[in-house]
Amino acid sequence: MNVTPMHPRTSEAMSMSEMGQSEMSGSGMPMGRMSMSGPSSSPLRTFLRTESGSAGILVAAIVVALAWANLAPGAYDTVWNWVLSVRVGPLSAALPVRDWVNSGLMTLFFLVVGLEARREFDLGDLRERRRLILPAVAGLAGMAVPVLIYLALNGGGPGAHGWGAAMSTDTALALGVFTVVGRGAPERIRTFVLTVFVVDDIVALVVIALAYSGHVDLMAVGIAAAAYAGVLASRRLDYRYRKPVFTALALTVWGALLTSGIDPVVAGLAVGLATSAYVPKRDSLEEATQLVRLFREQPTAEAASSASKRLSATLSANARLRHAFHRVTSYVVVPLFALANAGITVNTEVLGSAVTAPITVGIFLAYVLGKPVAVFGSSWLLTRLTGGALQPQVGWAGVLSGGAMAGVGFTVSLLIADLAFTGRELEEAKLGVLAAAAGAALLTFLVQKVTAALPEEVRTRALLGDAPVLTDLVAPVDLSRDHVRGPEDAAVTVVEYGDFECPWTGMAAPTARELLAENSDIRYVWRHLPLHDIHPHAQLAAEAAEAAGAQGAFWPMHDLLLGNQTDLHFDALVGYAEQLGLDVDRFRDDLLRRRFAGHVERDVESADLSGVAGTPTFFVNDQRHDGPQDLATLTTVITGARSRVAAFAPAAAIVAAAA
Repeated sequence: MNVTPMHPRTSEAMSMSEMGQSEMSGSGMPMGRMSMSGPSSSPLRTFLRTESGSAGILVAAIVVALAWANLAPGAYDTVWNWVLSVRVGPLSAALPVRDWVNSGLMTLFFLVVGLEARREFDLGDLRERRRLILPAVAGLAGMAVPVLIYLALNGGGPGAHGWGAAMSTDTALALGVFTVVGRGAPERIRTFVLTVFVVDDIVALVVIALAYSGHVDLMAVGIAAAAYAGVLASRRLDYRYRKPVFTALALTVWGALLTSGIDPVVAGLAVGLATSAYVPKRDSLEEATQLVRLFREQPTAEAASSASKRLSATLSANARLRHAFHRVTSYVVVPLFALANAGITVNTEVLGSAVTAPITVGIFLAYVLGKPVAVFGSSWLLTRLTGGALQPQVGWAGVLSGGAMAGVGFTVSLLIADLAFTGRELEEAKLGVLAAAAGAALLTFLVQKVTAALPEEVRTRALLGDAPVLTDLVAPVDLSRDHVRGPEDAAVTVVEYGDFECPWTGMAAPTARELLAENSDIRYVWRHLPLHDIHPHAQLAAEAAEAAGAQGAFWPMHDLLLGNQTDLHFDALVGYAEQLGLDVDRFRDDLLRRRFAGHVERDVESADLSGVAGTPTFFVNDQRHDGPQDLATLTTVITGARSRVAAFAPAAAIVAAAA
């Protein structure tokens, strides 16, 4: 089974043209192979998958840059030092091509990093602000300790000014490395390290602005600050005006910083962090659906424009900007940056001197030794000092993996090295950065291998830790009103919000049945989420299931409705009741009097409170499953949930006995 099962509460998941072109089965479900990518992927999972794919391109760009710089050093320098002038009206700027890449295109990269961090603050684990404290401290320590190591070798020498090149993690490359070597690692580890990296990026860009900028024009800085205040205020504008105003102000921030003498890449991260994320609201989705229907009735350019704008407006600016720029930055901007900056003329003399050069050795030790020691040590110390009130949201193996991964430096390190050094010193710094990235990647791989060799229960605790997890499912399972399949005391509870008329829900139904058949310790809960704006019979079908449930036949009716999704009108529902041997008069009366509408509405309210935007949506042990919903993926998620329960069951039993 390989489908894209999440059907949002708008027709955005499958456009009208797609619906028209899809071959339909007898049950109304699109036939053929469906991709699991797309709506079913969480933003964080998509983010990490993109980094994994782009890591190979980035490494290839580094290899090409090294080959180009050594085979044709004159051509390499000529291309990247060529001055390019850009004029827009009365405004103009003339910079070398390398600076356009480093200070221009890389702004988009830091914009995406800021957007992803803000999404985690608004919707992810970091929405509980206390969880930000420890990774923030770890991020700061992970910069301070490497700088001290570097200065211990270079203090008072010609390389002292380049201390900034020894402190910053490359978010893109580090996440790419971890996605490759850390396959199967819990997503909470990725969330932890992403927070550490964002703190790292913020501080690094502040360091660039304060320590590695030339003469600063305070008037230009004031203009940038005023424009940034406008970016923050633009969130209150109507969507029709927000986009052009936001774009103009963001460009003003960048241009003013460029004029001020401060590296303008700071603008990208600042704007990204200011762009909030949220789950689409039901009323907005229903309004968008209505406009799509109007377009279907009157397919005019004006109706198409209105429907398109409203569909886009249902999503947060954060989601739209990530969609627009993430792949571009991952597959074009960052590799282009590597191509422009990783070119080093390597020969035996350079390599021989670099092995003992304080700059090269200082950068290498700062990253490969300083980063993991600082991240792990500061996390342990803060946990001890607070008596466990502040602790990592992952286990200590996860923290160590994050520290090792933090040693992968590249982007900002090369940016600062280019600002701090010239000539031989610049080559030594670049060699140190490249060697450190390779060494940190190897260390991350070794940590993962050692962790994987631990017994399952020990490995689970080492990776996940014992910090409480956030609950995404607002309304807990209530055995007195929820419909449950499987043992009541099961280790794993899977809650599905579904719509009987939704084809994606129908396609996911066999997966749920197989999960129950293959796992005796799972209980499965169905909750209604009829998307009545696009499925006219979904509400009545939900009430029919409840009417059957009042006669002890909810699950037989549930299965029958999902098997006949194209035939859910009133008479058909009565026929299904008769087929199941129910009291048909009572069933018909329940439907006509809408006795169970309130039950369905309570399910819908719980879906809204839990941030459910489409069907089917699954929760595994009260945590939302945002990834693909095929059998293999859900089995993996359930196995992880079961392992966590098993790993922490002894501790929970001890606590219960003591109480």
